[in-house]
Amino acid sequence: MTEFAIAEEPADSPDVCCAFERYYAELGALFGYKPDEALPLEVEDLTRPHGLVLVVREGEVGPAVGCGALKFPRTDVGEIKRMWIEPRLRGRGLGGRLLDELEAVAFAEGCSVVRLDSNGRLDAAIAMYRARGYHEVAPFNAEPFATHWMEKRLR
Repeated sequence: MTEFAIAEEPADSPDVCCAFERYYAELGALFGYKPDEALPLEVEDLTRPHGLVLVVREGEVGPAVGCGALKFPRTDVGEIKRMWIEPRLRGRGLGGRLLDELEAVAFAEGCSVVRLDSNGRLDAAIAMYRARGYHEVAPFNAEPFATHWMEKRLR
């Protein structure tokens, strides 16, 4: 059975850039997502102390098969961005593990709440968020591709 590792990586690393590109391509095919029309997300936004990126790998040094980012727009609120798991690996709990890791980092950084936005075409992702305690809130950003805004209080 394949083991998976989740670790922080620089936001401008080749593996992070590749994972983000695969995320953009999948969402583009699914509902017309275009990164140049979305809210900007710069490398600085995903670099400590402003944020970070976690990468999921097959094994310790295997290829990147998933990613998730965390922004700290306020000291007590974390914002999850770019959650993605390679389609062939979905349904194995990797998305949940990645979400747990992002929440743990947010909590360790002093966040009491984490937020995320999503698109209604991502049924499985939204179902996972709801099952893990996220609830719908009023829009907290102007993301043009978002149809759902959610948050969770961390304990």
